[in-house]
Amino acid sequence: MTDIGHPERPGAISRLLEGFHNWHLGMVASPDFQRWAAKFWLTRGFVRQESAKLHDLVSGFVYSQTLLACTELGILHTLQDGPRTARALGARHGLPLQRMETLCQAAASVGLMVRRRDGTYRLGRLGAVVLGVPGLEDMIRHHRIFYQDLADPVALLKGETDPDLSRFWPYTQGGAAAEHRETAAEYSNLMATSQTLVAQETLDAVSLNGATRLLDVGGGTGMFLEHVQARYPDLALHLFDLPPVIEAARARLGAESPITMSEGSFLSDHLPSGADAISLIRVLYDHRDRTVQPLLDRVFAALPSGGRIIVSEPMSGGSQPCRAGDAYFGFYTLAMTSGKPRSAERHSALLAEAGFTAIQHHPTRRPFLTSTISARKP
Repeated sequence: MTDIGHPERPGAISRLLEGFHNWHLGMVASPDFQRWAAKFWLTRGFVRQESAKLHDLVSGFVYSQTLLACTELGILHTLQDGPRTARALGARHGLPLQRMETLCQAAASVGLMVRRRDGTYRLGRLGAVVLGVPGLEDMIRHHRIFYQDLADPVALLKGETDPDLSRFWPYTQGGAAAEHRETAAEYSNLMATSQTLVAQETLDAVSLNGATRLLDVGGGTGMFLEHVQARYPDLALHLFDLPPVIEAARARLGAESPITMSEGSFLSDHLPSGADAISLIRVLYDHRDRTVQPLLDRVFAALPSGGRIIVSEPMSGGSQPCRAGDAYFGFYTLAMTSGKPRSAERHSALLAEAGFTAIQHHPTRRPFLTSTISARKP
């Protein structure tokens, strides 16, 4: 018999718990047990809860398509003006009455609309959120591409498909920027409209006090830097991105913009010098480690002693998987065929390998949108 203080006891307890866990899962997986548990007064509540969760997993794609249909038709905007009947909505948006009723009932079931006692429909709280989040409708429409790539998830996982998302960002594969001018502009515009919340979360989590010049690498058309400028008007700002993206940034920001802009590729070019803070906003998760590590090395080389780096992007939960970082962005980056969400621990390891110290993970209010890490060059 093992003594209470014997060092093997934790292993024995672990094996005991694992055995109980396996026995429990075997019971749950039994159809006979499921029928019994659904009737027994002490377990039937749990059975209903688990069944509802599983049904939501099975039905989730229908909920997403309901949201897409409402967005594409513009129905939520119509309901901003007040309640409407399904007949009135159908006449305005080009759907037969029965089909509009199907859509309205579905939208009401997921909180996008509310069905009133008189049979009319008004805007639901979740529908109002869709209208109130900058760039969300553009992102919902963009998901048409992602949905197509997920049509055969097993083939996607086996690498047997040619995902459309990989063509939406051809320059993540190292392609020549000049060949992808239209695509780069489309992507940058999409990201610009959705950047507001990301910028707010990042700047609420990390202070730029003490910095004199911020270089935003892969910063698109400058949306993040505009938010920085609003909070830190005395901070000099520098944008670095591909030539077609910088062209779009100049057109959007105008000749009077105080933001310095430089063209280049962080995949191959040295970064502009002179900044004592460098930001990578939703950049690293687009790329594999073999691209990320050289980029972090370039950032380290471009910073002076005491300079800081800020990384902000969706992250994996690591040992505690999370739906946004590991399910959504895990498959999204898989369809891009480049990149992956990394945990805060993995980011810290990559930063340390590049030479950074004082690495800190700064919690955000909406980690499903972005998480933030900062570090300094010694």
